[in-house]
Amino acid sequence: MCRNIKMLFNFDPPVTPEEIRAASLQYVRKISGFTRPSKANEAAFLTAVDEVTAISARLLASLETTGTPHTREEEAAKAKARGAKRFTRPAPQILPS
Repeated sequence: MCRNIKMLFNFDPPVTPEEIRAASLQYVRKISGFTRPSKANEAAFLTAVDEVTAISARLLASLETTGTPHTREEEAAKAKARGAKRFTRPAPQILPS
C-alpha cells in the first residue's frame, strides 16, 4: 500500500472532496508509475483520477461504523510516531579496543 494514501473513513469533520481527489491522484500515480503523465497519456490519467474519485466518494458514503470518529490531529500524531520509530537509528556501539 502506498504510504501517501491516507485513511479517509470515519473522520470528524468528514472528509472533503479535495481529500478524496488527492488520495485518488496518489493511487493513480502509484499504479501507473507516472508522477506527471506525458501529453499522450494525460487524458487517460485524468479520466482515471476522476473515476477513482467518484468510486471512492460512493464507497465512503455507503460505509457504516459504530466506532468513534477519528480526528486529523490524532492520526497525524500516530503517523509522526510511526515515522520516528521507523527512521530513528540506534546510537552506534563503540567496542573497547
